Amino acid sequence: MASMGDMGAGLGMLIVETIAKVRRAYFTQGKSIKAICREFRLSRKVVRKVIRSEATEFRYERGRQPLPRIDPWRDQLDGLLLANEEKAARERLTLIRVFEELRGLGYEGGYDAVRRYARVWRAARRWPRPMCR
Repeated sequence: MASMGDMGAGLGMLIVETIAKVRRAYFTQGKSIKAICREFRLSRKVVRKVIRSEATEFRYERGRQPLPRIDPWRDQLDGLLLANEEKAARERLTLIRVFEELRGLGYEGGYDAVRRYARVWRAARRWPRPMCR
């Protein structure tokens, strides 16, 4: 059976159970913030946030993914993606190769932005989907 210290480690986000355990340790058991941090492997900032707030869940969701560096390059990227899609399946470039070609043209942004843009671009090209049965 896992110890209490292992429960909150490595999850990436604070869950209701961990929040309850932190509050119980601080208010009921009278443990210090430093001891709670060690036990649950959380930062002091997070422990203080849990103790001071009434919230039962903490979540962050970005509303919109900005495209500041890719915007000036959209036309070139659309052209590369369209040309790539028209090729035979065997001759198509991987997305990393498309990114490298775009970098050759002078694009300074990251691969992840190109990958996200290509995913949305492909989804827009496939809609409406033909009925296949």
